[in-house]
Amino acid sequence: MSISATTAETETTVEPVKKASSKRLWLLAPGVIWMLLFLVTPILMMIYVSFWTQTTFKITPDLTIKSWVTFFTTDTYLSALWTTVRIWLIVLASTLVVGYPAALYVGLFVKNKTIQTALLVLCVIPFWTSFLIRVLAWRPMLGKEGAINLILQGLGIINQPIEVLLFSELSVIIGMTQIYCVFMVGPIAFMMGRIDQSVIEAAQDLGAGFWRIFRTIILPLTMPGVVVGAIFVSVMVLGEFATAAALSGRKVNLLGNIIVTQVGSLKWAFAAVVGVVLTVLMGVVVAALLRVVDLRKEL
Repeated sequence: MSISATTAETETTVEPVKKASSKRLWLLAPGVIWMLLFLVTPILMMIYVSFWTQTTFKITPDLTIKSWVTFFTTDTYLSALWTTVRIWLIVLASTLVVGYPAALYVGLFVKNKTIQTALLVLCVIPFWTSFLIRVLAWRPMLGKEGAINLILQGLGIINQPIEVLLFSELSVIIGMTQIYCVFMVGPIAFMMGRIDQSVIEAAQDLGAGFWRIFRTIILPLTMPGVVVGAIFVSVMVLGEFATAAALSGRKVNLLGNIIVTQVGSLKWAFAAVVGVVLTVLMGVVVAALLRVVDLRKEL
């Protein structure tokens, strides 16, 4: 074969590849532009504003690190950072403890697809109402004369109302667990549904008990769902402010509450500092969770 023929054949092969690559780039363009305009640019602007000079009555674009120094040298803000991390860890654990057994039952033990769908819809029904209504609904449940205390007193379990149930960190954790548990149940139930029943049946035929099947088959195969649910819960809990304000009587101060307060006081620079810290914290959490399971491979 001559060199000219080989060159011509190569050119005819490369041309469709270039066209296909060009089409892919055009398909990606809207998404990339959207992300640049509404994700990357706001984050860069927030970082930039965090270095502005903030005074009592105005803010100027003179760069300074004063707001950053204030955040990392003030016990109130560092305490809010630690409270945010602590509540996130507790809520993440509680949603997993509550959500995993529910997803296990729905996805593995309920064979009827119609009943599975109905049970998952029941989990989503609370989202048919306003977020604020779902939060405030816990007040009459957790108060001193609320339903929980009345039931416990009626059963003779307690003699006096449990005051710590409302306007405390416990009430915030209870409210967040109920609100965000469905985001843990959904992904795990989805992964449960993908498990081949013949694998479990084969393990049972070989004499494996439930706990061994769970440890060696079910748990590893549902880990992608756990990670996805953990990412959903983490992002929403770390950015929370409404639940803490409504159920703690403003006794629990999260980073989200500080942002709301600073924005309300027109202290944009300090609010931007807290926003950057919160964004970095979320990024670290999500990156750490993504290292547990390769979602692109598993999903």
